[in-house]
Amino acid sequence: MAYTAMYRKIPSGYLGQLVEWPAVITEGKDLDECRKMLKDALREMSAAHRDDGLEVPGPVLYESIEYESVDEAG
Repeated sequence: MAYTAMYRKIPSGYLGQLVEWPAVITEGKDLDECRKMLKDALREMSAAHRDDGLEVPGPVLYESIEYESVDEAG
């Protein structure tokens, strides 16, 4: 199974979070450390969910949705 990670630059380094499972979140002093920490957080959260008999979130379907702005004036 694969998850989508997103990384954001923060004052202390990088914050990493899984798009499909936002509760899996961590930070690291640099991008490489953040990636390692996020993989570890995913392993730990998955194990905790299995131990508690909870379902591990799976893949999510993403698609683009076209949007046409409506003129607010009329």
